[in-house]
Amino acid sequence: MPPPEHVHWWFATGLLLLGLCMLARAIVGADVWDRRRWRRYLWPGLLFALGIALWPVTVFFTSSTMHTIAHAVWAQVTMLAGAVGLALAAGKLRHPLWSLTMPLALAVSGAAFLVHEQNGWLFSRSAFVHHMSGWVLLGSSLVALALPFRPRSAALAAALGLTFVVLAVVLYADRDVAPVFGHLSPEAGVPHR
Repeated sequence: MPPPEHVHWWFATGLLLLGLCMLARAIVGADVWDRRRWRRYLWPGLLFALGIALWPVTVFFTSSTMHTIAHAVWAQVTMLAGAVGLALAAGKLRHPLWSLTMPLALAVSGAAFLVHEQNGWLFSRSAFVHHMSGWVLLGSSLVALALPFRPRSAALAAALGLTFVVLAVVLYADRDVAPVFGHLSPEAGVPHR
């Protein structure tokens, strides 16, 4: 099995692609982005695929019941947000309140990140990454919550896309046992290079 940081890096790559797609859509505008039919489905399809990819992580890479539940919840809400995004893009769902699944997914994911990390911020780099990711996701849920009420706001759409880019950068910084800001708890173990 690959080390946990490798799994985080794989998901960071997926989140970076997701964020860049959302950012590009925000910059050029939804009308221009959606001119190509396949681009409508790009970011929700990628989000749905990330949700599916979380299931093997749930089954094979968890070390406790808390981790299993957290990863299963992430998988479910990520797939829900992706599926609703795909249905909205296809015109199968029309009510604007369906857009509230994204803030729900971000808030639940942020809470799961914070709940499943049982160590303090400065315990190790991995602990810091989990705390940082949780708070970034909770903060971004507020941005995503405002977006359905201001759907033409390029600033809110760009902020949401940048959130996924920031989250990817945070996940790329993950190493399982490594010092953060020069500090590593003696209980964390032997640091990795």
